Amino acid sequence: MKNVIYPPEIVSIDSNIIFLAGPIQGACQWQDKAITIIHTLNDKIVIANPRRRYLDGEFVYNAQVDWETHFLQQATEKGTVLFWLAKEYEHICTRAYAQTSRFELGEWKTKHEYSGANLIVGIEEGFTNAKYIKRRLSQDCPRVPICSSLKQSCQKAVELLAL
Repeated sequence: MKNVIYPPEIVSIDSNIIFLAGPIQGACQWQDKAITIIHTLNDKIVIANPRRRYLDGEFVYNAQVDWETHFLQQATEKGTVLFWLAKEYEHICTRAYAQTSRFELGEWKTKHEYSGANLIVGIEEGFTNAKYIKRRLSQDCPRVPICSSLKQSCQKAVELLAL
């Protein structure tokens, strides 16, 4: 897809970028929908999508984490981080659902508080612990939009880039 960056490609971005943060393992393919929505609103926006289909034996954990760290930082400097907390689609017994996303959300909540990093949080009905996340974000980060649909989350992310 045009203007979408996938792992493991690491490049510097000189334009607006939206990082699609949120669950991958056990989640539906929400990133494809988000890309379509964002590019319908503005097809010039670069999107960093961490969901990549790997062939067996091709996935390298450290490379994936380094890619995500690089583009989360790029989005902090030149764009926005869009969290979509999709409800669990498929249960994986060997790991807690959205364990990495929950850690990253805490990290980016703090970055927003201390550096003003652009952050959008969308939470799908049925995402576990949503009530707590909404409460804490509204208390500590009242300027962070909390959305209830993927479409609204994408629209808010695009709007933030236009400011």
